Amino acid sequence: MTGLAQFEIVEGDGGSALVLTGPYLVSTIGAVDDELRTVDANVATIDISDVSEIDTVGAWLACTLATEHDAEITGASSRAQRLLDAISGLGGEEKLSAPRLPFWSRVPEAMGEKIFNARSGIVGVVSFLGALLISAGSLIRNPRRFRTVALFRQMELVGVSALPIIGLMSFLIGIVIAQQGAVQLAQFGAETLTINLVGRITLRELGVLMTAIMVAGRSGSAFAAEIGTMKLTEEIDAMRTIGISPMEALVIPRILAAVLMMPLLGFYASCMAIIGGAVIGDTMLGIPFWTFLSRIQEVVPTYDLWVGLVKAPVFGLIVALAGCYNGMQVKGNSEEVGKRTTLSVVSAIFAVIVLDAFFAVFFTEIGWA
Repeated sequence: MTGLAQFEIVEGDGGSALVLTGPYLVSTIGAVDDELRTVDANVATIDISDVSEIDTVGAWLACTLATEHDAEITGASSRAQRLLDAISGLGGEEKLSAPRLPFWSRVPEAMGEKIFNARSGIVGVVSFLGALLISAGSLIRNPRRFRTVALFRQMELVGVSALPIIGLMSFLIGIVIAQQGAVQLAQFGAETLTINLVGRITLRELGVLMTAIMVAGRSGSAFAAEIGTMKLTEEIDAMRTIGISPMEALVIPRILAAVLMMPLLGFYASCMAIIGGAVIGDTMLGIPFWTFLSRIQEVVPTYDLWVGLVKAPVFGLIVALAGCYNGMQVKGNSEEVGKRTTLSVVSAIFAVIVLDAFFAVFFTEIGWA
């Protein structure tokens, strides 16, 4: 049949010859590809003199057959020979691997490179903070340019929309703290001190800290992804072209929303954790629900509440700065958006935990322990 790739095996004195006929193109080779791969005769030569047309795929198949059977290709036209020469130089079976340095030199080199690259990161953060302060000063001098609608929209997204997940998380954390604390305190007959444990640890530390981590994973990542996508699609460049400052329109409303909502979210999280502890106290310890709540006011110092409220806006500032900064650094392709979003969450959580340790030492030194 004309127009189809075919083959036959011709026996000869010097061994069998595999004769290919017809067009050997990417569009026709599929009809004989499986059969050619199952040829088990002792093929000495592959004759392609009757091949009417051949392309790169046909030449690759001929070279593959010649390699498998240790055969010689004959009858090639000048065009076919050029393709065969080009294909035969490609060793598809070779295992390629990049050079790899020994462990004792690879790890220090990687660490040194990261430390050296951190220099540009520090310079970028300082530059971003400088641009933020300049934009804030400009807004103070021209308050009419402040985008109130954008601020309230971000406050809704950062604060109001986060209430369900933060409330549920804090409630469960309060249950875990009360249950595990009661089990340990029962060994000393001091189950009633569970009230002190739940009240102080939630109002002072865990309420605000877990809220900051949740906000970093929820809102900080959203800041980085939203601004990064706008940077990638050149919307931010378009804003600069028409005279709109991206710092004023995008960054400042998000940072203010996080700073303003974090104290409220932290206090809300602490209250939900205390309610969770009260539920465990009522069901496991025999402490009535309302008695548990009233005792919180007696055993928890007021400065524990202030410690949490002082830390909250700082944590909100760190989370928002990490998200907005990494979003503004996106460039190149869409993969960079994912990388920067991940980096914003990781860096925000790391900075929040480090700052929380500094706050713990500071408040202990001033007597708020």
